[in-house]
Amino acid sequence: MAELRTETMTVNMGPQHPSTHGVLRLVLELDGETVVSVSPTIGYLHTGIEKTAEQKKWQQVIPLVERMDYLGAQSNSLAFSLSVEKLLGLEMPERVNAIRVLIAELQRLSSHLVWFGTHAMEIGAITAMLYAFRERELLMDLNELLAGFRFFPSYIRVGGLREDIPRGYKEAVKAFLDRFVVKIDEYETLITKNPIWMDRTRGVGVISLADCYKWGLFGPIARAAGGDYDVRRAFPYIGYDTYEFDAIGASNGDVYDRYLVRMAEMRESVKICRQALERITPAGEWAVNDRRIVPPPKDEVYTEMEALIQHFLIYSQGFNVPAGETYVPVEGARGEHGCYVVSDGTNRPWRVHMRAPSLMACQALHKFIVGGMIADVIAVIGSLDVVMGDVDR
Repeated sequence: MAELRTETMTVNMGPQHPSTHGVLRLVLELDGETVVSVSPTIGYLHTGIEKTAEQKKWQQVIPLVERMDYLGAQSNSLAFSLSVEKLLGLEMPERVNAIRVLIAELQRLSSHLVWFGTHAMEIGAITAMLYAFRERELLMDLNELLAGFRFFPSYIRVGGLREDIPRGYKEAVKAFLDRFVVKIDEYETLITKNPIWMDRTRGVGVISLADCYKWGLFGPIARAAGGDYDVRRAFPYIGYDTYEFDAIGASNGDVYDRYLVRMAEMRESVKICRQALERITPAGEWAVNDRRIVPPPKDEVYTEMEALIQHFLIYSQGFNVPAGETYVPVEGARGEHGCYVVSDGTNRPWRVHMRAPSLMACQALHKFIVGGMIADVIAVIGSLDVVMGDVDR
C-alpha cells in the first residue's frame, strides 16, 4: 500500500481581512487546519508620522502622535508631553495631573470598549459589540464636551492642558461612571460564562510569562500570564502612586484570561476616575506658570504689549527645548507605551519615536498561533488588541 503523503498549503490572511484589526497580512502555512508557520507582513498603513514630527514645532506634534495608536490617542499625547516636559524640567500642578489621570483612564475605557466589542463580534457575539459601542459613544460625547473633537481631542499639551475643563464636565463624567459600572456587569453576564465563548477562548493562544518578557510584551498580555508589571506602579507618573487601584492579573496566559484581565481593568479605571474627580477643584490651574511655554492669559494679551509679543512668539516660533534625550513610558491600553524624544536645542524635535506595544505583539504572533487551528487565529489577534496605526506609524 502506497504511503500517504500530505503537503502544506500557504494562504494569505489579509491585508483586507476585517478581523486582522487593520491592514495586517499574515502568510500562513497550513497542514490541514493546523498552523505550521506564520509570517506577519506590516507597513500597509505606514504614515511617516515620526518623520513628519521632525518638521513640526513641539506643540504641533500633539495632533500627529494622537493618530498613531488612534484608539489610545490621549495616551500618546500624554507620553509625548511628559517626555518634552522632562527635558524642559517642568513640574505640573496637582490639579493638572489629576485632570490628566482622569483623561488617561477614560481613554483606557474607550479603547477597551472597542477591543471588547470587536473581539467578541469576531468570535460570533454580535450583541456584545452593540452593547460596547453604546457606552463608547458616551465617551466620545465627553471628548466633544471637553475639547470639541470626538476622536482626537489634542487636549493634553506640553506644559499642561489646552484650557480648563468646561462647565458641567465633572458632572457628566460622574454620570457616565455611575451608568458604566452597571454596564460592565451586563457585559460579563452576556459573555464571561457563555459556554461557546469559553470553548473558543480557554486554552487558546497560550503564552508563558517568560516568553512575554522575551518578546517585549507587557500590559494585559503579560499580566494575563502571571505578571504584575504596570508602568503606573513601577515608574509612577502624574501622581499615580497616590491612587488606590490594583494591577489585575491572571495565570493561564490564554485568550480567555486576557479577556478577564481587560474587563477587570475597566473596573479599576472607574475607581481611579472617581478618585481623580475628587481631586479636581472647581477652579484652579490648568497649565504650568511658565510664559516661555504657555501663552499669557487673553486679558493680558489685549491690554499689555509684552503679553501680546509673547503670545505672538509662542504661536509663530514655538519654544526651544534644551538639547538632550529622554524616554518616558506610560501604561497605555495595550501595555507600556513610551515616547523617546531627542532635542538639539531648537524649536523642533530632532527625533520622536514611540515604543509601540502593537508592534511587539505582531512580531511575537507566532508564539501564540503556531500549532493551533486556523479558526483560532482571529481569536488570538483580537485578544492581543493590535492597532495597526500603532504598528506602522
